Amino acid sequence: MGEVSTVGIDLAKLVFQVHGADRNRTVVFRKKLRRDQVLPFFTTLPRCVVAMEACASAHYWAREIAAVGHDTKLIPPAYVKPFVKRQKSDMADAEAICEAAQRPTMRFVQGKSAEAQASGVIFRTRDLLVRQRTQLINALRGHLTEFGYIVRQGVGHVSKLVEIVDDPPPTFRQKRDRCWLSSRKAYRRCRRRSLSWTARSQAGRRLIPLRNG
Repeated sequence: MGEVSTVGIDLAKLVFQVHGADRNRTVVFRKKLRRDQVLPFFTTLPRCVVAMEACASAHYWAREIAAVGHDTKLIPPAYVKPFVKRQKSDMADAEAICEAAQRPTMRFVQGKSAEAQASGVIFRTRDLLVRQRTQLINALRGHLTEFGYIVRQGVGHVSKLVEIVDDPPPTFRQKRDRCWLSSRKAYRRCRRRSLSWTARSQAGRRLIPLRNG
């Protein structure tokens, strides 16, 4: 049994499974680690390749484990699945990740920095707010249709919707103001942050043609 050269880690919220192998793919260790044991454990290992599936928390753990001196690699889950030898379990998944990482033709996912992840959150939040704004406009248009008011579709005609309900029954107006104003403020705030990051970031400027295409 040689020195560990590749470690596969099956990520989780609380209990992680790790599988270590040497250059000859001989098993060096199999361990379960609690969340607070993960980084101390990798601190004790010699420099090696640490592979994990590219999932929600993978970029965070890749950065943290790389900070203690290891070479981290992220593998698409679809490329790991063929290496699972038996019924799916945390132990089998960790072994499959380790074996997949040792294949010379394996394709890996580019890790993201914390800044890149934060920028992605801003864009996804903005998209969410745009969808919520559209839902709100459609709901308001539908409610007014029941009272005989017809307004064309599109954000550009929202002002006409607001003009129509300037003097509605008190309860209707209160609900309109609460929903519309809160959605509009949240959308504008997130949009300002998104545009600010786009102006400062080279990656953000590259995204503009894709988002407008």
